[in-house]
Amino acid sequence: MCNNESWVGREAQTAYEQLLVQMEALLAPEIDWLANLANATALLYHALPDLNWAGFYLHKQGELILGPFQGKPACVRIAIGKGVCGTAAERRETVVVQDVHLFPGHIVCDLASRSEIVVPIIQDERVWGVLDLDSPCKGRFSRLDQTYLERLVELLYEHVEWRAACGKI
Repeated sequence: MCNNESWVGREAQTAYEQLLVQMEALLAPEIDWLANLANATALLYHALPDLNWAGFYLHKQGELILGPFQGKPACVRIAIGKGVCGTAAERRETVVVQDVHLFPGHIVCDLASRSEIVVPIIQDERVWGVLDLDSPCKGRFSRLDQTYLERLVELLYEHVEWRAACGKI
């Protein structure tokens, strides 16, 4: 585990391209937001190397609330602006943390986590939640990961009714 050198360059790019194709195939026939987010987390967790958590936090009632995920139990509620997830939601931009122990205000849900990437889910100028990936490997996430995970979130826009997911019906 924690062989970051094996997850770079062309091999990683090819794996991500295949992941997007697999994600589209999983999502396309289904319209239920919960089923699609659950399958998305399962695919990410099992397809990407060196992860110990993959999941979603949904923006409900002014805070981020735990959604579908894979990994150990997690923090249920995160305030906007707190921790890596809340910071990504507040800034409305992807946050990559190479060493979570150096991130001020990091919220510890799993002591094994060393690095984290959080991609905000923004559609129609509204933050609907975040995609959160944790790794037990320091420095696990790269610019390539950011690029493809942002593309994956864009793919979700077509297959998830965010208003329903966040209780805004």
